[in-house]
Amino acid sequence: MMERFKLFVDEYQKSPQYREPLGFGIARVEIGKKSKEILSATYPVLNWQGENLGTYAVLCESAKASDSVILESENEAIYGVNQAFIEKALEIYSPFLSESLKDDQTHKNIQVILELQKQAKKGKLRTKGGRARYHFCVIYRDKKCESVQSAYLKLLALSLGKAPLRSLQLDGIFGLLQNVAWSGNKPYELEWLRENEIRLKIEGNFPAIDFVDKFPRYLMQVIPQYDNIRLLDSAKTRFGAYLGTGGYTQMPGASYVNFNAGAQGACMNEGRISSSVVVGEGTDIGGGASILGVLSGGNSEPITIGKNCLLGVNSSTGISLGDGCIVDGGIAVLAGGVFYIKPEEAQKIAQINDTFVIKESHLYKGRELSGKNGIHFRCDSQSGKMIAFRSDRKIELNQDLH
Repeated sequence: MMERFKLFVDEYQKSPQYREPLGFGIARVEIGKKSKEILSATYPVLNWQGENLGTYAVLCESAKASDSVILESENEAIYGVNQAFIEKALEIYSPFLSESLKDDQTHKNIQVILELQKQAKKGKLRTKGGRARYHFCVIYRDKKCESVQSAYLKLLALSLGKAPLRSLQLDGIFGLLQNVAWSGNKPYELEWLRENEIRLKIEGNFPAIDFVDKFPRYLMQVIPQYDNIRLLDSAKTRFGAYLGTGGYTQMPGASYVNFNAGAQGACMNEGRISSSVVVGEGTDIGGGASILGVLSGGNSEPITIGKNCLLGVNSSTGISLGDGCIVDGGIAVLAGGVFYIKPEEAQKIAQINDTFVIKESHLYKGRELSGKNGIHFRCDSQSGKMIAFRSDRKIELNQDLH
């Protein structure tokens, strides 16, 4: 039977209709009570860039059996999951079923189908309106998202680190996602709540609204992949953020991480990591420190903060920093800001930065210092002049915290 499965996959991949996916998975979708549009999609398993192509063949064949096309385009496809879909998938998966039934930690994609089989027996594959509650979604090309399902698939790929930050096309995502009221993990249309407010409140069924946004929170969709990732306030991290490979600590208060942004490894974050900002391992972002993003305000250059940097309390950073940089508390390091660097300090900076050009004026705009290693930015407390010099301080995180 195993040989028959391998033959099936091989023949499918050689067929004229075969297209290798960028990513795919089966999602539970939440559908608006008023608009009847998709409000959110939750994927228990994400398959990305070459992962589990045998499962991809199984699910595509099952989609044919289901005859439930929701969307098909050059870039993505969505199919409804029904009884026929599940039966076909289980039929093709038969060589693996015994092992999957004995151990629910094996063959994660098969476990999804087995759970869907349980939902089918309970009659829960469809909503009260008769629409499919579970969708099989495929992304073929990284183009502008055409559906909420593909948008959630990309955001999950970013949060799990399967796609690097800033590597995916997310243009237009705000237009796809509705601004909804979230109660627990369930989204409610604001207009529907307004129209039904009296009835819901009289009946005692008005939902406890946690927040209103287009995006769910990170912890509503992602289980941290490492036990030493700490998030002390679930409201402070948006779905689509990436929190590195362990040791990340995010304190409450002014801290925040937007989507398509995050840290590459162990970091202390008590400030704001805005959209498209990538922070290197070992960096400490002080209380209220803010790193400029690209969503608004005219900044179009995504910012990267290097390894082992220190951003002081209430500082603002609008340029990229290399490794081992320090921004003193309360100052703004912006692209158009001018910094005075003494000749001897400029020589030291040039020694560790091949692209640094020493200027006779000793004045450097922030954009000329962007991405350079080992620079300490400060405001001279006597003259008020913005200065920079070669940093000689080693930034180390408290190992007990990470």
